[in-house]
Amino acid sequence: MEENKTNVLIRTMGLKESVTITVGTVIGVGLFTVGANAVGILGPYIFVATVIALLVSVYPSLLYAEMGSALPFSGGTYNYATEGIGRPAGMLAGWNFIIALVAVTSGEALAFSFYFSTLFEALGLSIPLGDKAIAVIIILIFIYTNYKGIEMTARLQNGFMFFFWGVAIVWFAAMIPNIDLNNFRPFIAPEGTGITTFIGTVALVWWCFAGFETCCAMGEEIKHPQINIPRAMFLSPFIVFAVNAIFQWFLLGIVPPQGLADISVSAAPYADAMRTAGILGFPLILLTAGIAFGGDFSTLNASIAAPPRYLFSMARDGVVPGVFAKVHPKYKTPYISVMVLGAMSIIFILTGSLIYIASLSLFADLFYYIIGISAAVGLRKTRPDLVRPYKAPAIMIGAAVSIVIYLIMMTQLEKDAVIFGIVWNILGLAVYKLYAKPIRNEDIQLRIAKQNEAIKNLSLPSPEEKALLDKEFKIWSSVVAAVCIIASVLYFIPYIL
Repeated sequence: MEENKTNVLIRTMGLKESVTITVGTVIGVGLFTVGANAVGILGPYIFVATVIALLVSVYPSLLYAEMGSALPFSGGTYNYATEGIGRPAGMLAGWNFIIALVAVTSGEALAFSFYFSTLFEALGLSIPLGDKAIAVIIILIFIYTNYKGIEMTARLQNGFMFFFWGVAIVWFAAMIPNIDLNNFRPFIAPEGTGITTFIGTVALVWWCFAGFETCCAMGEEIKHPQINIPRAMFLSPFIVFAVNAIFQWFLLGIVPPQGLADISVSAAPYADAMRTAGILGFPLILLTAGIAFGGDFSTLNASIAAPPRYLFSMARDGVVPGVFAKVHPKYKTPYISVMVLGAMSIIFILTGSLIYIASLSLFADLFYYIIGISAAVGLRKTRPDLVRPYKAPAIMIGAAVSIVIYLIMMTQLEKDAVIFGIVWNILGLAVYKLYAKPIRNEDIQLRIAKQNEAIKNLSLPSPEEKALLDKEFKIWSSVVAAVCIIASVLYFIPYIL
């Protein structure tokens, strides 16, 4: 963590990049695939599921605001768990984060290929490549951009996210004449839809929120992290809620109740919904371009960028092979980690199954967050010395409730994905046993001293810069609050008019 070391990263990301890299990890494959499939299962009750997904994400995001600002280094939950509940737990946290985002990356690449092909069809063209080939090519492109440096990654992320939001606004305006408010009521759930189905569907919708703490994994590359990380954590779950709720409302508005069953199993639900409704031409081109080059690209960019930072930190701490701690001398990126995890994503693409990929990622995400929530409690006890710019309230109650909720959601996952997840964790413990060397108390104290020194040396914003940071956060907060209110009101309009 000292500046004279060669294996350190550089702080170039501000609040905007922290938000877009985080939200970009989330808004993509979930929203436009399994999240949209959930609309086909629940109909207008999808709003209830989305609100629940938000509620079970908010408190954990506060815990990450606390941990991310107190330990603003690369590695996120891996570091927090190592410090709070021990190295094996830290290893499993990092191990699960990696496989969760590798799965997201592969699923996102497949989702991109589906919408990209639909875009060409809407233009009257055809692509002489299969979906898997397109997905592999796009993964290789993003491996290269992430290899080239975090500044390029951050600039691309901003561009992808703002392109997505710009296209989304135009698409919403174009779709308003096609909305049928009768589609929202009355709604009769499919036969056999009970509490178990509802919980399982909520878990799928929650996958659209998983990754809300992504910028914590990149804490070593964020400027003024003690300010920007908590603020990004406060904003991100609500941004994800608003985007999901609004897109779900428009999907419901164009799909008659009898067409929901087809949406529940579609690989490209939004495109298929528009075809079913006979909405072709410019609106379909606009939608597929926005999803492919905005939503999908933003998630691919972020999900390829974040996991290597975990692997980098784990290698730097000596619990996985040291080669993964190599930093490119020119671009200052953990380039070996970027390339290896990118190759793993390509392997998952070859399965071709978004549902399996989603279930696998869900298991890893839920287990990872359970470790992270436990780490927040542990850090209060093991590291009371840490300066905590933000401190989450009622941690014992909030953490316990969050863990129970996540355990319940884990019971609804695909059996094969759970088995793979268990095997993956056993493999992680085996790697830990093979590579992790015993750590002396003196080494622990030295690490803590280095952390404290690095935190002490963090540059503080000038009064003028602090005023700009506060103004930026106020604007973000106002816009996000307004959009969340609009998204919620939309669902009551059919019952008022």
